[in-house]
Amino acid sequence: MRWTRAAGRGLLVLLVVLTGYVAFGGGAQEGPAGGRGPLTLATAGDLTGYLGPLLEGWNRTHPGEEVTLVELPDSADETHAQMVTDLRGGERSRFDVLNIDVNWTSEFAAAGWIRPLVPDRFPLGTFLPPVVDTATYDGRLYAVPYVTNAGLLLYRKDVLDEEGLPPPRTWAELEHYAETVAPRHGLDGYAGQFLPYEGLTVNAAEAVYSAGGTILGDEGSRVTVDSAGAREGIGFLVRGVREGWIPREALTYKEEESKQAFQDGRLLFLRNWPYAYVVASAEGSRVAGRIGAVPLPGPEGPGTSVLGGSNLAVSAHARHPDTAARLIAYLTSEPVQRQVLTRGALPPVRADLYENPDLIREFPYLPTLRKSVLAAAPRPKSPRYEQVSLAVQAVVHDAMTGHQTPEAAVRRLARELDAIAR
Repeated sequence: MRWTRAAGRGLLVLLVVLTGYVAFGGGAQEGPAGGRGPLTLATAGDLTGYLGPLLEGWNRTHPGEEVTLVELPDSADETHAQMVTDLRGGERSRFDVLNIDVNWTSEFAAAGWIRPLVPDRFPLGTFLPPVVDTATYDGRLYAVPYVTNAGLLLYRKDVLDEEGLPPPRTWAELEHYAETVAPRHGLDGYAGQFLPYEGLTVNAAEAVYSAGGTILGDEGSRVTVDSAGAREGIGFLVRGVREGWIPREALTYKEEESKQAFQDGRLLFLRNWPYAYVVASAEGSRVAGRIGAVPLPGPEGPGTSVLGGSNLAVSAHARHPDTAARLIAYLTSEPVQRQVLTRGALPPVRADLYENPDLIREFPYLPTLRKSVLAAAPRPKSPRYEQVSLAVQAVVHDAMTGHQTPEAAVRRLARELDAIAR
């Protein structure tokens, strides 16, 4: 999210969080002696400024166990690079707790950079079930879900209402509306994040999963992408560009560019994360009050989103691992998770927050997001995830730009992933 909130709410937020944490049992003494002391928490740039007040609440009630926040670059690639460089330093590592993208968990665990965690120390049973899988590797818990995310289909509700049409549930309906309705209203049909970067990996995986395909199995050791589902999913994206209901400009879109195109009133449909709904609904947006959100469509009905978000992990060389575990329990407690949503506008992992009437009034997309998360799947798990993602991006982009057929693209991707998996 790239907007700020009123700083005057900070004191109220702090009091609410502190009160809730006491009720949660944050003062309980547990863990081995000597496992407590100051920590450093590394995260990508906190663009909404919500995390500082949460850590101030911890620091005020835990003298001697203060947490120092280290904000790395906003870019996921740069954050990943800096975390990896630090973790490779072993005992010289500066970072104790890491707020990592969900798809880095397997890589960091396989490399021995983060330590396995004791599940009973964390409220995993209160989370939306699919998010816990993003924090495991080889059958063990290596992180704790902190923020989740799932793709949504945003649409121009005013346009479909005028046409007397419901939002699309299938790819066929989406294509038909994008080809026929959008031009009548001077709009482009459909866009996602199609520049060759991590966003294209997500969009491609969602298309493959929605068509019943997979990319990798067995924690990345088995390549499964050469399938009818993968050919159908990539074919859906290729067909959209070839037939024009995905504008060629969308091949340059990341999250922000695609959100801006929709917010400026240039698109009928957009696949994006929930933050785009919030921004496009805000005062000053050209489409405020005229948009809706539904789960992503698939070939025969609702499709499958890829899980986004971040997990909290403890460095293998954390100075005070007991404090690190208790900090993670604090950040995933109910009152703090509520502030993650209301202050940071980030989707929480706590299931009950998605059914809270007050929160639904403020964030109307929550019931839809809950459905999407519950039906979502993680990105391909692999200790070499960065290489896997680069291969998916390159191959799918070549197909979408017309350099390869979907069938040839799937065969090529299978070969490249097999070389990575060996």
